[in-house]
Amino acid sequence: MLAPARKPEYEVVETTPPLAARLGYWGRDKTASTYDMVEPMEYLYVSVVRAMDLPVKDVTGSLDPYIEVKIGNYKGVTKHFEKNQNPVWNKVFAFSKEMLQTSLIEVTVKDKDVSKDDFVGKVTFEVPDVPTRVPPDSPLAAQSYKLLDKEGQLLKRGDIMLAIWMGTQADEAFPRAWHSDAYTINENDMITTRSKVYYAPRMYYLRVHVIAAQDLVPSDESKPPDPIVRVEIAGQGRTTRAATRKGVNPEWNQELMYVACEPLNEYICVSVEDNAAGGETIGRCLIPVKDVPKRVETTKLTDAKWYVLQKVSVAGNEEDQKKDKFASTVLLRLSIDTGYHVLDESIHLASDLQPGAGQLRKTSVGILELGILGAWNLQKMKGKEGKLTDAYCVAKYGNKWVRTRTLVDNLHPLWNEQYTWDVYDSCTVITIGVFDNNHVNGRDGKDQRMGKVRIRLSTLETDRVYTHAYPLLVITPSGLKKNGELHLAIRFTCTAWVHMLAQYGRPLLPKMHYIQPIHIKHVELLRHFASTIHEEEQGQLPPPWFRDICLWKKPLTTLLVHLLLVTLICYPELIFPTLFLYLFSIGMWNYRLKPRHPPHMDAALSQAEGATSDELDEEFEPFPTPQTRVLDIVKMRYDRIRTVAGRVQTVSADMAIQGERILCLLSWRDPRATAIFTAFSFMWAVLLYITPFQIIALLICLSVLRHPRFRYKVPPILVNFFKRLPSRSDSLL
Repeated sequence: MLAPARKPEYEVVETTPPLAARLGYWGRDKTASTYDMVEPMEYLYVSVVRAMDLPVKDVTGSLDPYIEVKIGNYKGVTKHFEKNQNPVWNKVFAFSKEMLQTSLIEVTVKDKDVSKDDFVGKVTFEVPDVPTRVPPDSPLAAQSYKLLDKEGQLLKRGDIMLAIWMGTQADEAFPRAWHSDAYTINENDMITTRSKVYYAPRMYYLRVHVIAAQDLVPSDESKPPDPIVRVEIAGQGRTTRAATRKGVNPEWNQELMYVACEPLNEYICVSVEDNAAGGETIGRCLIPVKDVPKRVETTKLTDAKWYVLQKVSVAGNEEDQKKDKFASTVLLRLSIDTGYHVLDESIHLASDLQPGAGQLRKTSVGILELGILGAWNLQKMKGKEGKLTDAYCVAKYGNKWVRTRTLVDNLHPLWNEQYTWDVYDSCTVITIGVFDNNHVNGRDGKDQRMGKVRIRLSTLETDRVYTHAYPLLVITPSGLKKNGELHLAIRFTCTAWVHMLAQYGRPLLPKMHYIQPIHIKHVELLRHFASTIHEEEQGQLPPPWFRDICLWKKPLTTLLVHLLLVTLICYPELIFPTLFLYLFSIGMWNYRLKPRHPPHMDAALSQAEGATSDELDEEFEPFPTPQTRVLDIVKMRYDRIRTVAGRVQTVSADMAIQGERILCLLSWRDPRATAIFTAFSFMWAVLLYITPFQIIALLICLSVLRHPRFRYKVPPILVNFFKRLPSRSDSLL
């Protein structure tokens, strides 16, 4: 099939903004070396600290003061204090210099009143007289100013302490300041529009090995219980399968895994339920997660422990537990496995692959700097309300999330905010998303996603500034839609070249994932648990016989294979005769196993005995589906078909990813990987030219068949290198 022609509006466009990182630092201010990935935006900052000895205005002799900072048409207001002549505000206001329409700055103290607020006093400044502060200069010290009346005369009493200066978005007061471009937002909703930097909690896998129970006391002692164990932690609930040995002393010997996050203040709720009695709880115990031992070693298991089960009526009550003589116990092996990396993203789009244990984490290999410049031609997300768009950006890399400030009612927002991350693995992806804020001015809706951008760090050259406009594409029920363009500047700086290049031969995930792998059916469930926690907090194997030979499980067979390989490599003309002789030998050996009767219907092969009533009903249903069929049944079967099709699509995508990685070897999409492969190819070309092929083949075969004592349990270097190659999956919507 021919691929459809690409539309120019869907392509990434390179831009040339006047950034200090692109133009050099000569003749620029000293912030250019630390805040050089964005265009400087000048702001007038007014920091209102406190007021002292204010005069009263009411007849009652009380004062409810607040501050009003006014520059032209823009006005910022602090909260008011009731009956306080010495209020403390510590409030910062930021006015964009390009939006200033006057040179007069008025800071007025007013008295909050029911009918009309009273004037108390004011202080005025001229914009040309305001000093300029350039970080890393220390913050300006607040000064005390005498209040003036409406005619400009000094009042007998009343001082106000404030600081005023000109600065840029590099100022540390910028994130917590009230901004003039959000003047239409009320004070309570202001917090939803500010820029934020927050870290996701460190997470670990919690392993619960349910072994057995003793002396269970079911409610109905006339019939034997059919117990199962249900384990819950922080909304994650799972049950064991039916006991392998039923009765009052059952055995399960099953492992369950969960996700636990710091500060580990949850409880593990272990309940033994009786399926024979309709799921009635036999006993329950609560175990603090903080008391569970942490396991860093890859082989040493924690000790199993008997836990006393309490009746549901007394569980959690220490006094009743002492009186209760309930003696049922459950044997559990608990451990917090800190050697794993808790997956909360798809591996091919992951931004962090470090293990949970701090002592197992590697040093950083570089620094990632991201400048979120602005957006162009955004769609009107609030057009039905007579407004435009309240846009903000969110960027995620590792456990650090950043959020820009919200620019209200703007289709061409300019954020010009810069953020920095430490990079521990260059084969990772940073994701930047644009959202429409639905929490301003009393709203409490869900923020709408306008599009996202993913950038793989391994595709970036070091110390190069990339400035591009990325289209914000989303798939809607009506098709592909462009919601605008996001303007970014990004730079990856390597600080440990040797360490970074050596990573291409290391496994993607920590060693624990290969030493004691998690079953594939549990990975998606655990990923769902991990992503839920974030929201609440803000290969193919070789043939078995060949594997047994490589692992020396049958030493005699392995030695014979070594002898055969050496013979065939030294005398390659014997390869084909030996192959056909081997096929002849297998055919003669299987002669004794030939069927003695004609083949017949095989119920086990057809899996007819295990067919459910729904499967039989679907098998004999006419085509097309009759209209009399119940809608719920059709919906259930349709969902089942979608599930199967999704699995087929996942397998097809995995196969395509491997093909794209092969093409990436020489495509220079990952410049460092292609450089390594090119050098590797040249070295092998020279080696194969000067070395006889038989020696190379013999060394490779001996390496493959080496004894387990000389093997590592993690994947080999070539496999690690291949898995680190980027595919085009990060370019999919």
